Amino acid sequence: MKKPGRNDACWCGSGKKYKKCHIEFDERIEEIEAQGHIVPDHSIIKTKEQIEKIKESAKINIAVLDYVAEHIRAGISTAEIDRWVYDVTTKMGGIPAPLNYEGFPKSVCTSLNDEVCHGIPSEDIILKDGDIINVDVSTNLNGYYSDSSRMFCIGDVSPEKRALVKAAKQALQEGLKEVKPWGFLGDMGQAVNDFVQSKGYSVVRNIGGHGIGLEFHEEPWVSYVSKRGTEMLMVPGFIFTIEPMINMGRPEIYTDEENGWTIYTQDGLPSAQWEIQVLVTEDGYEIISY
Repeated sequence: MKKPGRNDACWCGSGKKYKKCHIEFDERIEEIEAQGHIVPDHSIIKTKEQIEKIKESAKINIAVLDYVAEHIRAGISTAEIDRWVYDVTTKMGGIPAPLNYEGFPKSVCTSLNDEVCHGIPSEDIILKDGDIINVDVSTNLNGYYSDSSRMFCIGDVSPEKRALVKAAKQALQEGLKEVKPWGFLGDMGQAVNDFVQSKGYSVVRNIGGHGIGLEFHEEPWVSYVSKRGTEMLMVPGFIFTIEPMINMGRPEIYTDEENGWTIYTQDGLPSAQWEIQVLVTEDGYEIISY
């Protein structure tokens, strides 16, 4: 971590001298790093100005998901959802972050039933009674990124699927309770996994969350099968996603060979996921996007 001189302007952009601003903060991080822990550098910690701009992006992201929630129903195609996302995002001045990201062809991910994530919208995929679907929206507003997803139950969904959707949301909330400054991402990960196992489900192991804000995907990668006291230190100004993918059956997954994107459960049983974007604050957390 490159630090300014004591009398230089602080790296956070406050205009204060470093010795009057973040020097004690940085020294505390260095002490924890010396104990063998993974710690964030300044590129991961967002300034007050950056946080405000990320929140503006998140306003669009939330509005898009609210629109989807109001209009989603049986009989529509997932391509129609994609059009909603593109239209609402661009009318509000943003850009759908998934569009052309590493070759992804659409503006949103729509993942149904046994699709774990990265489902590609299509005119051929028509929502029907009994489906569960995750709609994952991400927004770029002037280079500042937001990201969140919600589950939707279409029509008369089986009790088993509804229970899975509910448990996935509860798992996220259990993890959120562990988000606090000077704790570790592993505290959150273990809380998620412990809860999911108590319900008889499993957490996808090799796909996780991520840092976000100045890029769509930033360090660190966030696991939900991690152990308390491990993974990266959480500090004020750190923004990341909580988005555990919960499988009704086994945790194993595979990637669609044809499109190279869509992830499925290996056993064909349903999967559910909710995603929020979280800011670590001085005394806890703030949900940026949901």
